[in-house]
Amino acid sequence: MVSEVKKKQEVSAANKKWYVVRAISGQEKKVKQYIEMEINRLKLTDFVSQVLIPTEKIIQIRNGKKIAKERSFYPGYILMEAALAGEITHIIKNITGVIGFLGETKGGEPVPMRVAEVNRILGKVDELTEAEGTVTTNYVVGESVKVINGPFNGFNGIIEEVNEEKKKIKVTVKIFGRKTPVELNYGEVERE
Repeated sequence: MVSEVKKKQEVSAANKKWYVVRAISGQEKKVKQYIEMEINRLKLTDFVSQVLIPTEKIIQIRNGKKIAKERSFYPGYILMEAALAGEITHIIKNITGVIGFLGETKGGEPVPMRVAEVNRILGKVDELTEAEGTVTTNYVVGESVKVINGPFNGFNGIIEEVNEEKKKIKVTVKIFGRKTPVELNYGEVERE
């Protein structure tokens, strides 16, 4: 009982630092689950408090429909707040899908992240969670598009201008034989 209390005192929030765990790219979610399951199974929640995968929400437009997806901000990397005491480093390294920790030397001791880096990454994650999501389209000036929504539905046109900030494009459409510039949202057009 006394050793357990002493152990908990040693592992305070001040001792915990953020580390980067290298994982097989594309399997970050599975690896995160494996880490969390192993921590719970071995009752190591005092040592490892958080396991995070920084992600961003992306909205893609395919066939005129918005598709929301989550994409890893740093593919192949998982952030972990932990006090790497005793065998914890070894336990984490032996979990399926874990390649190792980010450190100065290959296979060497894990190097904790600087506080400024952690705050920047966590701030970015919070910012992206609050944002509605970014639309990725990669429209190019001179490209032909078809209007699929709004009053110009069914018209074809050529992109004259792309405004990434406002998520709008200026398209020249032929109306009654005359070329007319029209400003449209990304969601109102599709590639021909």
